[in-house]
Amino acid sequence: MELRVLRYFLAIAREGSITNAANFLHVTAPTLSRQIKELEDELGQKLFVRKSHSMHLTAEGMILRKRAEEIISMVDKTEAEFTSMENTVGGDIYIGSGETDAIKLIAKVAKDLRDAYPFVRYNIHSGNAQDVTERLDKGLLDFGILIQPADLSKYDYINIPAEDVWGVVMRKDSPLAEKEFICKEDLLDVPLICSRQVTQASGTQNQFTEWFGEDIDKIDIVTTFNLVYNAAIMVDAGIGYAITIDKLVNTSADSNLCFRPLKPQLKSGLNLVWKKYQVFSSAAEVFLNMLKKSFEDRES
Repeated sequence: MELRVLRYFLAIAREGSITNAANFLHVTAPTLSRQIKELEDELGQKLFVRKSHSMHLTAEGMILRKRAEEIISMVDKTEAEFTSMENTVGGDIYIGSGETDAIKLIAKVAKDLRDAYPFVRYNIHSGNAQDVTERLDKGLLDFGILIQPADLSKYDYINIPAEDVWGVVMRKDSPLAEKEFICKEDLLDVPLICSRQVTQASGTQNQFTEWFGEDIDKIDIVTTFNLVYNAAIMVDAGIGYAITIDKLVNTSADSNLCFRPLKPQLKSGLNLVWKKYQVFSSAAEVFLNMLKKSFEDRES
């Protein structure tokens, strides 16, 4: 299985036809068609459902697409790391994170590094803790931002000098908006919109379940989400109340939405993590040192 053929396969999956992919790749359609047929023969699986003017992935094709994207991403990252060795400081830095206001601290350091070394580039992957740690373990990320509590046994890490405050986003004309704080009793009889991490039955990222206690099975979760932007749209439409962290949703005077913190207060610390014994590119190493110095300065 050649990398070139995997790139061909991904181009067809993305473009939806041999013709469009051939135009994008600057190869002939017959050549592309032959390469994909040989790939299918090699794997012993049909990867595409072929129609007169389009191609769609089979179930087996979807599996290969996920693996091929990981393989190509790893190859591109490795090539970029070796290319960057020719420069004093340059190349790509790969960061994974969930939605958190603490990303502002990372962004400040990222800008300072970029100002000093203009050949540095950043690649941000947004996802939950499982997404981030999976990509870290596969070597697809240099750093991950994890919300506490998290299993840090496999990683080196530093604490980020910030905390996320949990609460409820709601319409300003909703009954609960009149309250200063939201208690668990307030949430028993209203439709809730929760992140998939919050609704996990078990695991490290389940602070809301612990906060709510034994009545957690009584709540009415009508929608789950992994991006709070989408959750805010659902709240604005009147579908329910979103359990999330502060400063991620627009709750300004011009917005229809407001945020109310939970009581008792629920906060989450954060960690910047990386694989133990990680060999960093020059850019990633300088970035980490600048982060450490910035965080130390904030805590002093």
